[in-house]
Amino acid sequence: MSFTTVTALARDNGYALIILIAGTSIPLLRQSTRRLQSDLRIESRDDRAWLHLGSEDIHKTASKSRLAGAIMDWHDAAVASTDKKTVLITTMKQHTHLKKVIKALHALNLQGLLALVIDDEADQASLNTLVLKSDESTTYQQIRELRLALPHHTYLQYTATPQAPLLINIIDTLSPKFAEVLTPGPAYVGGLQFFQEVPGLVEIIPDGELPDANLEDAPESLLKALRLFLIGVAAGLLIGGDRGNRSMMIHPSQRTSGHSDYYRWVRLVWDTWKLRLDHREGSDDKLELLDDFREAHRNLSATVPDLPSFEEIAPLLQRSLRTTVIEEINAKSGPTPNIDWKSNYAWVLVGGQAMDRGFTVEGLTVTYMPRSKGIGNADTVQQRARFFGYKRGYLGYCRVFLERETLDAYKRYVEHEEDVRRRLRIHSETGAPLAEWKRRFFLDGELHPTRKSILDIPYSRASGDSQWYWTRVPHDSDVGIQSNVETVAAFLDQIALQSDPGSPLRSDYAKHRWNPQVPLRLVMEELLTRLVLSNPNDSSSFTLLQLMLSEHLEQAPEATCSVYEMSAGVARVRSLNAKGEITNLFQGADPSKPKGEVGVGDIYPGDRELGARERRPVVQIHRVDVKGGDGQIAYTDVPAIAVHVPEDIARDLLVQDQGST
Repeated sequence: MSFTTVTALARDNGYALIILIAGTSIPLLRQSTRRLQSDLRIESRDDRAWLHLGSEDIHKTASKSRLAGAIMDWHDAAVASTDKKTVLITTMKQHTHLKKVIKALHALNLQGLLALVIDDEADQASLNTLVLKSDESTTYQQIRELRLALPHHTYLQYTATPQAPLLINIIDTLSPKFAEVLTPGPAYVGGLQFFQEVPGLVEIIPDGELPDANLEDAPESLLKALRLFLIGVAAGLLIGGDRGNRSMMIHPSQRTSGHSDYYRWVRLVWDTWKLRLDHREGSDDKLELLDDFREAHRNLSATVPDLPSFEEIAPLLQRSLRTTVIEEINAKSGPTPNIDWKSNYAWVLVGGQAMDRGFTVEGLTVTYMPRSKGIGNADTVQQRARFFGYKRGYLGYCRVFLERETLDAYKRYVEHEEDVRRRLRIHSETGAPLAEWKRRFFLDGELHPTRKSILDIPYSRASGDSQWYWTRVPHDSDVGIQSNVETVAAFLDQIALQSDPGSPLRSDYAKHRWNPQVPLRLVMEELLTRLVLSNPNDSSSFTLLQLMLSEHLEQAPEATCSVYEMSAGVARVRSLNAKGEITNLFQGADPSKPKGEVGVGDIYPGDRELGARERRPVVQIHRVDVKGGDGQIAYTDVPAIAVHVPEDIARDLLVQDQGST
């Protein structure tokens, strides 16, 4: 709807040419084309504001003639603006289709004419998958050639999964210059509703019922999903009659070989259930089957308050079975089938890749997806969620069956998606170019943002486990040491310190000064963000740390932390490893082994244990004298900072440094 609206606005604002680069398959191209034709009323309006041409026909003589005439009108001052046709070209995102469009454009005089290129599912196929080989992939190359053929144009990318466009090199021709977050209508339901807000919609497929378990018959979870679907179909026919659609999607794998088993099982189940429902009243087979459907009815009634009674629904089960179309959706034996949604009310679709991205399943209620999360690319995981959509009015009828790892991946993805959308909205409000947006967001360690083949700039990760972050090379530069000495001194002047509690038997190195109630915001603003960290690993680590603490402050602005001045400011001697990093910043426990009745750490638990069990951050300010490779002190009184992030605050994060960001 958004790019249809933009297309209409482009016409109103004098754009001569609009090119829609639709999906990577003929069905997706035709789906988008039909929607544009309908919403723009191209076939039904009483004027001739539009000239629509498809990439399949644009090379034909008649099409080339109509195209040339429409463009010439835009250069003719004698033609009224209302009489000039805006050319709408729809093309499949595939190099032969794009080449036909490019060839047609090269034959035109487009100087001075405005053009708009809309790339739907812009993160798929468009981007350069050979960037790591210093080469250009075919589709990327054709899109670049297409843009070169348009002297004055805007290239507008649409996607529900923006990870790839956001993380490619900002100097890439397809790196976006701005971003707008689209807000769906109130009827939309997505990951928040399915995986957080509405219980009872998601069910786990047991490990023993997954495709790799060498199944010989339809697993029980599939039978349960089919019964839930049929109860919904019968209820829909009872309430609304034969209007709209009610669909089920079975998505076993990307490989077409596995689809046939599920397709065969569904057909067999359908035939068996039809026969059993035809049995005489009171027969054991029929009663047993009706009991199974009654259980499915109870399941649905938990989320559908106004579900008709089972006694009302049961008589419609036979019709529901009889009128449901079961279709295998893949291209193993030719082109992917088109679904004529208007021809039938209920559908069961079995398929894989053809239903991954962009494919709309009308009235989808039950999804059965026993396929794994694969290698865990976040954008791919989300794109398989065909069960998201405008279905709040019948959400209670929806069920999603997933294997456990995939379910966990979706739960983690919800947090990631909400975080990215929020950060983009905040940046958009500043009016700054997207190149200045910091590529930093939450992403669970089990997920990758996108396929690595398109990224020539690496990203770094931080684990969401409770852990310590510390500067391992605080002596990296003399300028940095001096600056950090001044930063630490100025910070300590702002907080009142006192001796920390502990055993009187502690050695001096284990006696610290501390303040258990320092505002975390003060620590961030006056200490952590002012540190000079010349070492790239330290810089990356503390960038992630600051991001986590900043997020915590957004949720809890008054948060506090404990601050320790270790050894009351007296420097400890520390050695370096082969990488030039401090071998071990933290002092160990005293005693390190039991001594009679004195247990490990009874006198001093060790630096790492100081406050590590607290549910708020702990900051340690160390001073170290650093030994060089010759055993002599090379640097004296060097500040080294350690921060413990508790589990309640720790998050898995991704950061990519794009240079100018």
